Amino acid sequence: MKNFQFTKEERLCSKKLLAELFDNGSSFLFYPFRITWQINQEPQKYPVQIVISVPKKRFKKSVDRNLIKRRIKEAYRLQKSASLYPFLQTQQKQLLVAFHYVGKELLDYSYIYQKLSLALINLEKQMVK
Repeated sequence: MKNFQFTKEERLCSKKLLAELFDNGSSFLFYPFRITWQINQEPQKYPVQIVISVPKKRFKKSVDRNLIKRRIKEAYRLQKSASLYPFLQTQQKQLLVAFHYVGKELLDYSYIYQKLSLALINLEKQMVK
């Protein structure tokens, strides 16, 4: 049985780790996301810690920002166990990831799900380089 939960420990909340991720992390653009990632040296319970951001500049209403964040979180929650977690466990690495939403319009869930799936595959390819 796969673990489809998204717990507090999987969220990247540490100011120290966030600063390190944005200062030293690698990033790539995969529309509608800019993904910033870094291999984490500190041991943690889960292989990946993520943070999701949606710009206030593009989406003035908090309702819209929260809707996009919920859609991204749900898509990630359903896909992390399929490819990303097994890949990281075979590599024996832990990861910090930031998903920045750079799209200009509110996209539906199915489109976000597909794009996040491709973005996670692309992330794995970036890590192998």
